[in-house]
Amino acid sequence: MDYEQPSDLFKALAHPTRLHILDLLRAGEMCVCHIEAALDKRQAYISQQLMLLREAGLVEARRDGLKVYYRLNDGRVSKMLDIALGSRPVMGVQPIDGCPCPVCSPVVIPVG
Repeated sequence: MDYEQPSDLFKALAHPTRLHILDLLRAGEMCVCHIEAALDKRQAYISQQLMLLREAGLVEARRDGLKVYYRLNDGRVSKMLDIALGSRPVMGVQPIDGCPCPVCSPVVIPVG
């Protein structure tokens, strides 16, 4: 049996901020600025943690213009988070005051 891959998974999960990011992403895809606002941490710190999660294969990213969006990439993560943190209803990404992302500050197009 190969124990390297599971070991890498546990290493990636063994950090409070990375666990918090993964817990947030259970709600759905979100941009880096939304994760920053939710965790009240600097962008560089969040990006560093996301890079480690991406390298571990737990999240994947997509770019849309200037925004980078992340989502869970491994179904095992949600199951492990349910065990470690408890399951919770999926409510989707919730708006956060002060976050400039499209979820929190939707662009209103005037009609007429």
